Amino acid sequence: MTELPKTFDPAAIEAHWYPHWERGGLFHPPRAGAEPFTIVIPPPNVTGSLHIGHALDATLQDILVRHARLKGKDALWVVGTDHAGIATQMVVERQMEARQDKRTNYTREQFVEKVWDWKRESGGTITGQLRRLGASCDWANEKFTMDPGFEKAVIHVFVKLYEEGLLYRDKRLVNWDPGLKTAISDLEVETREVKGSFWHLRYPLEDGSGHIMVATTRPETLLADMAVAVHPTDARYTHLIGRQVRLPITGRLIPIVADEHADPELGSGAVKITPGHDFNDFEVGRRAGFAAAGMLNMLDAEAKVAQTADGLIPAELLGLDRFEARQAIVARLKAEGVLVPHVDKEGVEHDAEPRTIATPYGDRSGAVIEPWLTDQWYVDAKTLAGPAIDAVRDGRIRIVPETWAKTWFNWLENIQPWCVSRQLWWGHRIPAWYCATKEATKREVDRLAEARPDDDVDPDFFASVFDRAHLIVAESENKAREMAAKYYQVDESAIRFAPDSYGMKDIKPYTLERDSDVLDTWFSSALWPFATLGWPDAMEGAQNPPFVLSAVEGHAANAAPATRTSTSLSANGVGGASPSAKARLLGGRYPNDILISGFDILFFWDARMAMQGLHFMDEVPFKTLYLHGLVRDATGAKMSKSKGNTVDPLGLIDRYGADALRFTMAAMESQGRDIKLDEKRVEGYRNFATKLWNAARFLQSNGVGASTTLEPPAAALPVNRWIVAETVGCVQALDLALADLRFDEAANTIYQFVWSRFCDWYIELTKPATTDGERAAVDDETKAVAGWAFDQILVMLHPFMPFITEELWHAMGPRDHELIVATWPMADARALDPEAAKEIDWLIRLVSEIRAARSELNVPPGARLSVHFRDAGSTTSARLAGQRTALARLARVDEAPGDAPAGAAAQIVVDEATFVLPLEGVIDIAAERARLAKGKAAAEKERDALAGRLSNASFVERAKPEAIEKARADHADKTAEAERLGAALARLG
Repeated sequence: MTELPKTFDPAAIEAHWYPHWERGGLFHPPRAGAEPFTIVIPPPNVTGSLHIGHALDATLQDILVRHARLKGKDALWVVGTDHAGIATQMVVERQMEARQDKRTNYTREQFVEKVWDWKRESGGTITGQLRRLGASCDWANEKFTMDPGFEKAVIHVFVKLYEEGLLYRDKRLVNWDPGLKTAISDLEVETREVKGSFWHLRYPLEDGSGHIMVATTRPETLLADMAVAVHPTDARYTHLIGRQVRLPITGRLIPIVADEHADPELGSGAVKITPGHDFNDFEVGRRAGFAAAGMLNMLDAEAKVAQTADGLIPAELLGLDRFEARQAIVARLKAEGVLVPHVDKEGVEHDAEPRTIATPYGDRSGAVIEPWLTDQWYVDAKTLAGPAIDAVRDGRIRIVPETWAKTWFNWLENIQPWCVSRQLWWGHRIPAWYCATKEATKREVDRLAEARPDDDVDPDFFASVFDRAHLIVAESENKAREMAAKYYQVDESAIRFAPDSYGMKDIKPYTLERDSDVLDTWFSSALWPFATLGWPDAMEGAQNPPFVLSAVEGHAANAAPATRTSTSLSANGVGGASPSAKARLLGGRYPNDILISGFDILFFWDARMAMQGLHFMDEVPFKTLYLHGLVRDATGAKMSKSKGNTVDPLGLIDRYGADALRFTMAAMESQGRDIKLDEKRVEGYRNFATKLWNAARFLQSNGVGASTTLEPPAAALPVNRWIVAETVGCVQALDLALADLRFDEAANTIYQFVWSRFCDWYIELTKPATTDGERAAVDDETKAVAGWAFDQILVMLHPFMPFITEELWHAMGPRDHELIVATWPMADARALDPEAAKEIDWLIRLVSEIRAARSELNVPPGARLSVHFRDAGSTTSARLAGQRTALARLARVDEAPGDAPAGAAAQIVVDEATFVLPLEGVIDIAAERARLAKGKAAAEKERDALAGRLSNASFVERAKPEAIEKARADHADKTAEAERLGAALARLG
């Protein structure tokens, strides 16, 4: 036994134990033949730092994986980071800008190597911070989404989807970020309410017989208008459908089309259609018969005005920034007399009507996002979504809370093609090569055979290359060379690869140009549940794929894989093997047992993992999907840097310790609800840790040490039989709560047991009595039971508070193993003892009632009272006899024979018996009655005032939600206070 210091210092404990666990390989100890339990961490961005959402997410996962490990399972928590294409490239480019350098000063390969240099030096920040939180991940097999093995999986998936027709290149609208010069996902777009304008324009009919009125918040886009839409049933315009209008400035003739997108109730009922620059207009344009290739684009990658295909934009507008162009275009519209002024309430004319407009911004660049028509790579998400819908519907994936299933169905049933290409240099480069058609190449070969050395390159052949006329998709350059040679029917030695930047002089026959784009980060992270486990190599019978152990066949970790039933691979890379065979080849770790995720990435990651997992593994990626809420500030407001209400989890760890923060996260995580994080709660759970520490010190001082048995020791004393039963009941309740993923219930279960049942009552009930100032020794039975119960507490509490429990585990006595790999307590119902439970519960209720009465009536703490009882049955009388010493010590009362003397007394009823505590001469009865009456009246007055406020409809409608919540809480408090004081008055008679 190691004597504990008086003061609990979490920092010192954390600094000692985490490295000890990691060095010892205790986060994934070898457990041959054990049931596997697998969970994968949502890979944080390699650029990231631990925020409070990460702390919640990682805490919940760690609770489950530590619990599974203690249960004897082969628990694996797969950890790693995401390469975070846009974010990482931005970080490196900003560092370069600070040195007055830029990416374009380097080749692609040189820049990518600079990013790798940054990753090696600075990319481990968040993994170090996860360690500070106590996350027991399998760091020995840490993954990164740009690792060679993972990249192989990503490229494999791309090629297979392409070969199956589920991945294709198309011209569509994307969210274009002019600051980053790349397409971005919806997740990377944030909508802000900004002050803007609404312009009303007259578009004249072609024959000059009239005009049609349209309105727009982006007048510059009229340069690429291709139609005006009206509702097919709008009587005002049915006679105009099919006619044409002449656009101001460009003079372009465009048709008036019928489409239900136009709402007759909004504005004029006519809508200008710019299919190349608006998502809704794009769909209207397609319905009107415009092919995407024929849609007009009036902006370049920097959102500057570019000439449209018909060449009708005036030269003086070309090259202007879109917002500069807006001002110039409004001025020209006004000059042409087609701008309809807005008249305000005072009758004053303005060019436009002021409006608050929802405007999309890039969350990283801060640039206004532009819907932009461009060629991108897309995945047929609708086809892949079908099995993911079915998997939730038939229960193969359980979503918790189940209310999110409706959202899952709604999104997947209406899913759009998934744009997976990004215009970056950092990321998984798309494995596609472009070359001239075989016909164009033959013509060029024949021409070159007759050409003089100084002849120019044929411009037609040049165009055929840069128009990307023929496409080759392959998993490697060697495979691409082989496919190109077969296409051209030449020897492979004739095929060459163009450098990333080349011009006309570099163009030669049989040259392949690789696509310059990389894949969306979500495309690669969608493979996380199986690519981190060694797929596809593990499916191909690799000699030592990661985690290839067969739980069914009893193989140890990293043992040779089981013999494959089939070595052939089908188009989706898994051959004809059954789902069970595939799972066996991934060590029984696919599907993962559970995924814990924030609900905000349900679509972008969770659903896409289901889509890819089901397609390539014929099995769901996880059996359960647990979606937790957001961590908000103490008032319920969403945290943001601009509001200044963010919470730094590392700061909380510095102040209160990782255990306190972890317990707070668990205790406040209630299914389907966001967390209102109040630092006082963290402080409170730090106090809980201190109470546990002090309990251990008390046990040590009384000779209680580590238990030598997993089973409860034999016990004769009711108090010991009671704590054994309470411990087993806690184990049962804790197991049920964790099985149901009720983290708050689990935390509350162990908290109440430790604080109330063990520390407040069991320790108090078993404190040795004193005789003539000398403390009596604790009996051997109690020492054994107390040591056993405390051991069980440390094990049960370990998933929530791993550091303090490990420290106390070793401090209580010599151990042959660390707590992290101990054995979870047995929930053995045979240990339950109803009679002992009833007896001690009765004692606790009686002592609690007496203590409450003493406190309410201002009885001096040191005063001893006599207690008389009447109407006690045989059971109560027996309990009084057996617990007389404990009652006298804990309630500071002495049993007195006979009836209570006349005069004021407190009367307490417990079960059938009444206990009378005479108060004459102990307190000033009259003064006490006056105090209680006054306090009761004041509480009732405040209670009634709050009730009136809450019944006022005006207050409820106008007040902030937090003000209403506070008023309700205060009303409940004052109501309880009035009742308590009234009960105290009644006790005095």
